[in-house]
Amino acid sequence: MASVSAPAQTASAPLQRGIVKMVLSGCAIIVRGQPRGGPPPERQINLSNIRAGAMARRAAQGQPDTKDTPDEPWAFQAREFLRKKLIGKEVCFTVEIKIASGREYGMVYLGKDTTGENIAESLVTEGLATVRREGIRGNNPEQARLCEHEDQAKASKKGMWSEGSGTHTIRDIKYTIENPRNFVDSLHQKPINAIIEHVRDGSVVRALLLPDYYLVTVMLSGIKCPTFKREADGTETPEPFAAEAKFFTESRLLQRDVQIILESCPNQIILGTILHPNGNITELLLKEGFARCVDWSMAVYTQGAEKLRAAERSAKERKVRIWKDYVAPTANLDQKDRQFVAKVMQVVNADAMVVKLNSGEYKTIHLSSIRPPRIEGEEKNKDKDKRFRPLYDIPYMFEAREFLRKKLIGKKVNVTVDYIRAATSAGEGTPAFPERTCATVTIGGINIAEALVSKGLATVIRYRQDDDQRSSHYDELLAAEARAIKNGKGLHSKKEVPIHRVADISGETQKAKQFLPFLQRAGRSEAVVEYVFSGSRLKLYMPKETCLITFLLAGIECPRSSRNMPGGMQVAEPFSDEAMLFTKELVLQREVEVEVESMDKAGNFIGWLHIEGVNLSVALVENALSKVHFTAERSAYYKTLVSAEEACRQRKEKIWANYEEKPVEEVVHLSEEKERVANYRPVYVTEITDTLHFYTQDVETGGQLESLMETMRAEIAAQPPVEGSYSARRGDNCIAKFADGEWYRARVEKVESPAKVHVFYIDYGNREVVSSTRLAAIPPAFSTRTLPAQATEYAFAFIQVPQDEDARADVVDCIVRDIHNTQCLLNVEYSGASCPHVTIQFADTKEDVGLGLVKEGLVMVDVRKEKHLQKMVTEYLNSQESAKSARLNIWRYGDFRADDADEFGYSR
Repeated sequence: MASVSAPAQTASAPLQRGIVKMVLSGCAIIVRGQPRGGPPPERQINLSNIRAGAMARRAAQGQPDTKDTPDEPWAFQAREFLRKKLIGKEVCFTVEIKIASGREYGMVYLGKDTTGENIAESLVTEGLATVRREGIRGNNPEQARLCEHEDQAKASKKGMWSEGSGTHTIRDIKYTIENPRNFVDSLHQKPINAIIEHVRDGSVVRALLLPDYYLVTVMLSGIKCPTFKREADGTETPEPFAAEAKFFTESRLLQRDVQIILESCPNQIILGTILHPNGNITELLLKEGFARCVDWSMAVYTQGAEKLRAAERSAKERKVRIWKDYVAPTANLDQKDRQFVAKVMQVVNADAMVVKLNSGEYKTIHLSSIRPPRIEGEEKNKDKDKRFRPLYDIPYMFEAREFLRKKLIGKKVNVTVDYIRAATSAGEGTPAFPERTCATVTIGGINIAEALVSKGLATVIRYRQDDDQRSSHYDELLAAEARAIKNGKGLHSKKEVPIHRVADISGETQKAKQFLPFLQRAGRSEAVVEYVFSGSRLKLYMPKETCLITFLLAGIECPRSSRNMPGGMQVAEPFSDEAMLFTKELVLQREVEVEVESMDKAGNFIGWLHIEGVNLSVALVENALSKVHFTAERSAYYKTLVSAEEACRQRKEKIWANYEEKPVEEVVHLSEEKERVANYRPVYVTEITDTLHFYTQDVETGGQLESLMETMRAEIAAQPPVEGSYSARRGDNCIAKFADGEWYRARVEKVESPAKVHVFYIDYGNREVVSSTRLAAIPPAFSTRTLPAQATEYAFAFIQVPQDEDARADVVDCIVRDIHNTQCLLNVEYSGASCPHVTIQFADTKEDVGLGLVKEGLVMVDVRKEKHLQKMVTEYLNSQESAKSARLNIWRYGDFRADDADEFGYSR
């Protein structure tokens, strides 16, 4: 760049100071002031009285007539001499002249005053500039010194005064690169020396690559600074903090010697990292809040993406510059809600899980920034006749779920909440989503989301650049996805997708019937608990058989959960939720073993379930969340179940809390008692059966029953059940409308059809066949947990039941006439196979009813061997002899037992 010599100063020019920002050429520099609240003012100073070679200039873009101008000889060396000496240094200068165009000429000294090195003299001494001798006055000592230095340089043949034309000092500058990607790849990410020639904004620079003089534009990998937007009229409007970010980079890198790692070249944009002895500008820009991380270029950053995220996080926390209004996604959460340890209870599909906190609370956690396998709409609707099951029908969904299930179920994990995704309402083609807690979940130092992505079982969500709601390990997720794509894992595989043909035979009675023998023969089969409907009702996946079944726990009666019925919601029984929670915590999504014993009419399998040596039926009974069902009697687990139930009953735990123990009926044992104990108590005989058994109610609890019935009927009257809404099942307790139009508690004994349901009235002992329209669900407040069934079955002691139907009918008629619906006195004599055997007396006369039957010759005596009963047996036998002698009723033809006892159905 040429300079003109200044006229002689008429007065001493004021001395000014500044810092050299840039060296334009061997005789022109840009000096800036100190920054105060923003980028500082700057001015161009041209060195007076000397001239240095003009620097190369590129042809104007869009003007085909113009050509690139090369360096003049020694121009670049002069510029470099000044650049290395002055950039970033403090100088002082005097402005000697300012011409009409505004250009200023003066003297520049290195340092704070004129005692420092005179820059013009240094250039001339090195032979890098010539002195403009036109108009030099002899009385100007500075000009005279310049001439002396030039003469010495000529004599010493320095710089441009050396022999030769100086063409070797002219650079071959390459302004364009034909194939930038190949060029970048050829460097193999090795650091190359460079000079930063221009700073466009905080994260984009123009660099001269040495030694081949490629002039390239480099964008810093992994970040983006605020930019200057070009308006339609050609002016530039800076975004907030754009000028500050540009100054930050300029003041540290402009015309500095650096090393650059060219890392990638997507879409002709060269991405790189600039290394300077004083630090990494990329990290510094982030740390000071002048830049934000950029996902698309972060992946190629070679110096550790986690450092950039940490620097950005630091700026966000301090709310500096572009982050001054930043609000963290988890700002409203307490520390204990941001980071916690929890136990995984359930895996939901492949990107979420239900965890149990230390407080006992359950929480659904979604894995941050990942998307589970999904299927496109066309594929989903391909087979409309087939029910769509995401777990089995979406490719790789089952593999992803199984990976998480095997790794996490029942284990403790570390949860770090990254953000809370707000609830969204349903839009066109998009479903509504509730609020979601998204977190990074680790176990043993392994990031579960990263492991899932690396196996190709999930993909990483891409975000808008300003969307801060993302995983705190987002870059690791992107890197894991890149590896999975490169290695063709899972979703990225070119192989055929795995198909899971899983037959769901839940409720399919015919299929279940065909399948039952296989499961029965298999003994213990492996299964995975897919769903828990209630404490004793589960859905199982059988991996060997690849099918889904509904499984009911055998041997127990578990409280029922609330259910949607045709007539409305059936209210849950007490402790049903606790039972379901217990079963969920113990077996949900765990690998278990099942023994199938039978199936019900609905196609549900019934049997025993074991997990790690624990029988679930026994566990529920032990925890007072189930009662033993009579069907357990024939199983090998009956004794264990009964002893567990008895222990809970004694402690009055949970379902046994309101249990009222019935008075122990004394059954006298031969070894313990030598005398019969007569302990008669008042009872009310409510029913007599054709088999000569009878049912009684305790007079003591009769008041409780009456009160319960009144309350129950009042509630039913207020909220009548919907006719036909009740679905009867064998063994269920319900309420039934009797012939008198009143509702009574009952138990379903057999279901022939909806029109023929056999019920047993549990408080009275009578049986009836009714239509299901006369049945309804029993309100939980009036179940047997509130008041046990009041009808107790007994048989007559010391009496043989006649097997001849006519003889038996005569006895029944006699008893019905005497004691039905009357209050009597009852004493238990000994136990029987199905019920206790008792003697019963009329309340007023205290006469033995059974003995009266013997005396009338209606029945024969059942001779007992127990010693303490012999007195009674003798009395009964004496009465039998009297009846025989009088030829009463069955004895009217004499003693028939000798030869034809079998014919008459009697035995001695």
